Amino acid sequence: MNTSTNMRMNTSMAGLVMPERRVRPRLLLAVLAGVLASGTAVGLLATSAWLITTAAAQPPVLTLMVAIVAVRAFGVGRGVFRYVERLAGHDAAYRVLGDTRARITERLEELAPVGLASSRRGDLLARLVLDVDAVLDLWLRVVLPVLIAAVTGAATVGLLVLLLPVAGGAVAVAVLVACTVVPWLTAASARRAERMMADARGDVAAAATENLQTAADVLAFNAVDGVLASFEAADRRLTLAQRRSAWSAGLGNGLLVLCVGGASIAGLVLGSGAAISGPVFAVLVLTPLALADVLGGIPAAAQLAIRVKGSLQRVDELVKTPAPVTEPADPQPLPEGRGLRVRGLRVGYGPEDVLRGVDLDLPAGSRVVITGPSGSGKSTLAAVLLRFLEPRDGEVLLGGCDVRRLDGDQVRSKVGLLTQESYVFDTSIRENLLLARPGASDLQLWNALYRARLGEFVHGLPRRLDTMVGEHGARLSGGERQRLAFARLLLADHDVLVLDEPTEHLDEETGRKLLADLFEAAGRRTVVLLTHRPELAPHPTRPVVSLP
Repeated sequence: MNTSTNMRMNTSMAGLVMPERRVRPRLLLAVLAGVLASGTAVGLLATSAWLITTAAAQPPVLTLMVAIVAVRAFGVGRGVFRYVERLAGHDAAYRVLGDTRARITERLEELAPVGLASSRRGDLLARLVLDVDAVLDLWLRVVLPVLIAAVTGAATVGLLVLLLPVAGGAVAVAVLVACTVVPWLTAASARRAERMMADARGDVAAAATENLQTAADVLAFNAVDGVLASFEAADRRLTLAQRRSAWSAGLGNGLLVLCVGGASIAGLVLGSGAAISGPVFAVLVLTPLALADVLGGIPAAAQLAIRVKGSLQRVDELVKTPAPVTEPADPQPLPEGRGLRVRGLRVGYGPEDVLRGVDLDLPAGSRVVITGPSGSGKSTLAAVLLRFLEPRDGEVLLGGCDVRRLDGDQVRSKVGLLTQESYVFDTSIRENLLLARPGASDLQLWNALYRARLGEFVHGLPRRLDTMVGEHGARLSGGERQRLAFARLLLADHDVLVLDEPTEHLDEETGRKLLADLFEAAGRRTVVLLTHRPELAPHPTRPVVSLP
């Protein structure tokens, strides 16, 4: 079974949240410590009730010594066990969260970039951060509190049954209602609000991200009012969902108080007519009140379970997105040849074809300019050449080998891509270059920079290779960012370079000079230039190919 198949199996809803074997002992320790912490809280109140009522009769002090020591032990033990429960629970939950993030990141690597093209950046960010964090809430605020409450509630009922069976039975009914009916009602009232909240949170994140990224354009076109109105509308939907969620939380807490109060009143009524001592009567009346703390997390857990389910469903939808390529079960070794051939290529999204009947024959070291208007399929062709997208028909031969018989990473080790918005990280020039070849020497870095015609510029900077470029390369000009990205591409030493609209945001003179430098620096590599401005390409080149 290949890696892709394993990944699809492990990214089901259960695979997202189930802990690894190494984490389970920590979860069991958290449950045990939580039960002991809640049990000591119940024991503290029960023992205190017995001690106070017994001490009122002024018995010999030795009669009270065991209860006095027990009160102290319960008081200290509650804090210790609660600490252990929080420590073990958070440790286990964060380990599960880390494993989940790793699995999702591996899956997104298979989908990126074509498989995520339809996702809004802000909504994608909300899914990967806020929705994935729901795994943490699932274990810390849903599973652990419910397990602890169920075990402690059952133990408390057992204690009261020993003292007075009829009173214990009444408390058992109250605990059963608190553990079943109350969370059901809470979840029923919160279901719609929590579903709305997950979607509204994604809308707000998407709107905020888009507004920040387009702030300069919005100001330039005086569209601030319309953008703010749209953002405020998304925020109002989120606020409405939060209010409905808060109402559901209040309903659950109110019902829980009624259950606990009813259990205490039942102990008062049933115990007053029974043949029991005063201290036992006090225990029957007051002990159910301790269950308010023990069972208090159940309504919140029921409400949060709806939110967690919605968040995990959103993540599940993302990771179950069909991969744009199918990795071969038995990848072939990398071919020695450096040529590129395309035969009868047909590619599309959904029912429509974007490319049809594309043929290219590029011997090693050749140059080709492929042009066409926006939407003609230039970027789609680039995605196919780098095996980010599977063609519907035809073939792409790299060194004489069909790329469908090669692993995607193998193809991308031979074919490199420079886009109109090649990402530059907010770090130094050195670190941006080392992404292409970790461990490269300074001599290799400078060689790549000079070949990309950026060496003199970097050499003149005060910190040279250690100069910080700013967020998205904000401290560099558009041409300098493209040259830095191209230097990184050269450092990776690909055989085929695909340049997808590298001059899109540059003026004509700068774009013409950049392309001339890129073609010269490419040396003996095969170059595929995808552009709607073929006149900027240096001459002589292969005849320009126009996409239909």
